[in-house]
Amino acid sequence: MRILRLYHINKVLLQHGLDELIPPSWLPWYAKLGRYGFFWLRNQHSDKSQGARIRLALQTLGPVFIKFGQMLSTRKDLLSVDIANELAILQDQVEPFASDVAESIILKALGLQKISDLFSDFEARPLASASIAQVHTATLNGKEVIIKVIRPDIKRTIESDIELMRTVAAAVQKLLPDGKRLRPVEVVEEYKRTIIDELDLTHEAANGIQFKRNFEGSDALYVPTIYSDYSHRNVMVMERIYGTPIADVVKLKALNTNMKKLAERGVEVFFTQVFRDSFFHADMHPGNIFVNTSNPADPQYITIDFGIVGTLNSEDKRYLAENFIAFFNRNYRKVAQLHVDSGWVPSDTDIDDFEASIRRVCEPIFQKPLAEIEFSNVLLQLFNTARRFNMVIQPQLVLLQKTLLYIEGLGRQLYPELDLWKTAKPFLENWMKEQIGFKAMYSKVVTNLPFWSEKLPEIPDLVYDTLKQIKKLPEQQRTQFELLQLQHNQQFKRLQCLVIGATLIIVSAVLPIYHADWRISSFIAFVGIVSWVSAWRIKLS
Repeated sequence: MRILRLYHINKVLLQHGLDELIPPSWLPWYAKLGRYGFFWLRNQHSDKSQGARIRLALQTLGPVFIKFGQMLSTRKDLLSVDIANELAILQDQVEPFASDVAESIILKALGLQKISDLFSDFEARPLASASIAQVHTATLNGKEVIIKVIRPDIKRTIESDIELMRTVAAAVQKLLPDGKRLRPVEVVEEYKRTIIDELDLTHEAANGIQFKRNFEGSDALYVPTIYSDYSHRNVMVMERIYGTPIADVVKLKALNTNMKKLAERGVEVFFTQVFRDSFFHADMHPGNIFVNTSNPADPQYITIDFGIVGTLNSEDKRYLAENFIAFFNRNYRKVAQLHVDSGWVPSDTDIDDFEASIRRVCEPIFQKPLAEIEFSNVLLQLFNTARRFNMVIQPQLVLLQKTLLYIEGLGRQLYPELDLWKTAKPFLENWMKEQIGFKAMYSKVVTNLPFWSEKLPEIPDLVYDTLKQIKKLPEQQRTQFELLQLQHNQQFKRLQCLVIGATLIIVSAVLPIYHADWRISSFIAFVGIVSWVSAWRIKLS
């Protein structure tokens, strides 16, 4: 099955002429020979641009590849205009599946005879279509809603791709010098968990409800209402929102939107999700983000699609915050030390050398707006530094790193003059103040007060029981010592008997060589066997 899928992927890539994008000088002779070996798979889209061919190939290969294209589409600084614009189509304009199939899925999931039993003004033509699902508009009890429907049989394709990814990851981990450090198998497993959850819309509904509660009354982010009573594994009903797509920068500027404030609020929303809530939207490509421009001077984000979310434990969150703050303060020594303390680099790392390497990469990008930072070069240097110091990939942070790429890419499009460091630093410093110090301690005490008020009456009994145990401790230690001494003596006796028995049996086997009386050899062998039996009969206490 994996071989067939691998052949299909190779077929699609060759039929879309993507092999032509690789400079011939980069290919070893066996790769060129392999290409000629598939002589029947020719480029069938030579009339199309490079970007169109890449988009069509990813679209043909399915959701895992489409999501990769969606992520790349946010990084227009790394791609040509043609490729970036074509990949942007993957955000919400993937080829839809048949409307009658969508209707039958809705009817079956909601137990309806016909759509009009629950919805009015149902629009058969999809409003948008993405890699996992497509959405239709309708009216529910007088309120405009969208109905999200999972693509039929999509799970089988995704599981097939993930199995193939796992096979490739296992080979990479085993064969490449950096394989163990990169931990590709764990990264694939983390990705599998998130994308399989995305196929169950009850997970997305729960995530959306949590996001709405987290940002209730927020001026920065609006989360639409999800109607959980009508949400199932493959169908979800949600409030319809109206806004300007975040990618439509031209329209946003035409509406006199405060782009600086919009970009800063994007940074604020991200850090709030990660550090305040430890629950962040991990699929923030432009197709999932809109802007409420009813008040252009005070724009508000609107987000949809909560299928993929990330969480961080308190330890990772604290280390990340300290790393960010040290980085913003240009305290590279502390950045290096934090990486060692957290176990992200080996404990025997030369801190001075590591600090110098981090400074060499990071110092040139400070005091620069996003537009002036050559991100691809910075990324390459960071990868080289990670490889040099055997930095271990943290699978639990992969979603966060992907989201950071989205945020940084959006910031470039919205307001290239944004000072990312200046915007984020105050937020992180305030968060750290809330985590340490008297205020944080008081907050934790207040939070745990109900627990301690419940346990307080039990404390005198616990203290009394502890004192009794301490009183008995010397006697228990003496008894334990005597038991250990007895076990030691018994083990010594058993070993003695085993050695004597083995020695006597060996002697009895050697004596006939020297023509000794057989009765003597037999007697010695008998005594040796008795010694062995005695050894095994000695019981260990």
